[in-house]
This record gives sequence, structure tokens and C-alpha cells, in this order.
Amino acid sequence: MRVTEIVLPAPGEPETLRTRVRDLPEPGPGQALVRVEASGVTFAEQQMRRGTYYDMPAFPFVPGYDLVGVVEAVGEPVPGQPSPAPGQRVAALTKTGGWADHALLEAADLVPVPDGVGAAEAETLVTNGATAWRMLHRSARVRPGGTVVVHGANGGVGSVLVQLARAHGVRVIGTASARHQEAVRAMGALPVDYRRDVPAQVRALAPHGVAAVFDHVGGPGIKDSWRMLAPGGTLVSYGSAATRDAPGNGRTAVLALVGRLLLWNALPNGRHAHFFNLWAGRARRPERFRALLREDLAQVFALLRSGALTARIDRVYPLAQAAEALRYAESGSVVGKVVIAPGAPAVG
Repeated sequence: MRVTEIVLPAPGEPETLRTRVRDLPEPGPGQALVRVEASGVTFAEQQMRRGTYYDMPAFPFVPGYDLVGVVEAVGEPVPGQPSPAPGQRVAALTKTGGWADHALLEAADLVPVPDGVGAAEAETLVTNGATAWRMLHRSARVRPGGTVVVHGANGGVGSVLVQLARAHGVRVIGTASARHQEAVRAMGALPVDYRRDVPAQVRALAPHGVAAVFDHVGGPGIKDSWRMLAPGGTLVSYGSAATRDAPGNGRTAVLALVGRLLLWNALPNGRHAHFFNLWAGRARRPERFRALLREDLAQVFALLRSGALTARIDRVYPLAQAAEALRYAESGSVVGKVVIAPGAPAVG
């Protein structure tokens, strides 16, 4: 089996991405060969190409944090583990390896995609949907009727968070630039301009504070997110976008952020702070991790299928235009998700 994949050889601009064709072995016991229909561009790839991702893979590697595709072949089943059937559409969290036309994966890591859900639509909700669902329902546990702040409400995770919160009966205040205000409003959120005094804008809409703040930015602004909480509220930090272009090891910024959250948790004020990591517990309890992922994505895919959740796809690029896809994802113009689909027509 020959696989075509995109390789990031070293830190550099998107144009340093290279195409590689190599042999892929037949699936072994507990493995599945998946024909990739869609992957995507996440914030992780933006940090990885700079060499600043906090859990940085070794160069060279194939980017692609997640994928959706069709099972083409399976190896010998492993007792006690699920084994998908050839022809079944599945989703997978990969962290790396998604920017390819085929992938050899552990069968136990594959999550069924329900009939009636397209590949590109499902792809927008693998990393983003699992992240948003867990932060809302497992980390913050926001109740219907509450009010939350979602930073970057027009982005990949942010737009899913807004929709999930609204479907749960939660009032949403979403930060975005002026040009994305209408898109945020169309999702049912109250938009505020992140370039202005966000705490003042939030206080005008929620004078007594909010039940939760979802912050992917980090940096100095994390203090404002903490201050916007009502008593008993929860800050969920899930990134450090503010330090994306900072030189050095990205792990340092994350560790500093986590240290600050731990300190705040020790304060006797009834508020809570969490740093959310989608991969937490994967190494220690892999079966539990897989079960939760299946459970959470089943909920998200069901909402998509019912129409309660919309897959917000900004642009779809073919695999050969992965550099252009990455460049566009970093442009600040995106509403929703940038998808890479091996069979898509060229863009531009």
C-alpha cells in the first residue's frame, strides 16, 4: 500500500511542508487501514510548525490532529477490543498523522460516525467537538439558565462551544473581532469586541459575573477571565494562543499558566480554575479514555445529525494545498474550521 502524506521537516513557514510517498504495511493485529476523507487544521499545527507546541513531536512528522475516513482493511481482531468493519466511516484523534490519504491506526481508537453525517462535517467536530463538550459538561458543568463567556467565539472550538451551550439552555457572551460579530450573533451569542475592554463589556451584560469563562488565549488576559467569574464560577483554560509566536519552548508558557491556575484554586473565594487537556489520562487509563471519547463524540454527532448543531466549515483544501490551508487558518479570517480533504478540488 502506497500512502501520500504531508511532512513538516523542521520548524518553518507553511511553505516548508513537503509531500512524501511511502509504503504502508498491511494492518497487524488490532489495527485498521483507513482511507482518509478529511482532516483539519487546528491551533496545534500552528504551534507545531513553529516548534512551540507544549507536547511537541520530533521532526520530521506528519501533521494532522484528527481525521475522518473509511475503513478499508482490518487486521486480526484483539479479544475484548472493538473491531470496525471495512466500509465503515470512522473518526480518530491522532495528534499527528492526519494529513495523508491513508492512515494505519489502532482499531480501538476509532469512533463510529453515524449514517447521514458527512466526512467534512464530522471532521469539524472530532477535536473541536470533544473539547467543547467536555469543557462545558465535564469541566465547568454549567447548568441551563447560566451565563458563560466564550473567547474566540467565531473559531473552531469557540463556535462549537457557543452552539453546545445554547442547545443546553445557556446564555453565551462571545468575544470576537468586529468583522465576526454578526456571525457570533447568528449563533445565538451576545458578541463583544475583544479589542475593547472585555471585562467592562461583560459586566454590562452580566453585572454579577458569569458561571464560566472558556479561555484559549492565556497570557496576561487570563487575569481578566478569572475576574469575570461569579462566586462559584469556573475558569476553563485550554490554550496559550497569546504565546503562539513567542520564541522558546512552548511547555514553559503552559507550565506557567497551569501554576497560576493552581494558585488561584487555593484561594478561599469559591471560584475554580482548570487547565483542560483533551489527552489527559490517555497514557494512564487508555480504555477509559477511549470509552469517554466514544461517549462524548456520540453525543456531539447526534446533535449534528438532529440539526441542533451545525458544522461550520470555512474552507476545504485538497491535501496538495496543505500549506495554503495552514496559512489561511492563521490569517484571522476564519469562521469555523479549515478542512483538508484529499479528494477536494483546488482552492483559488
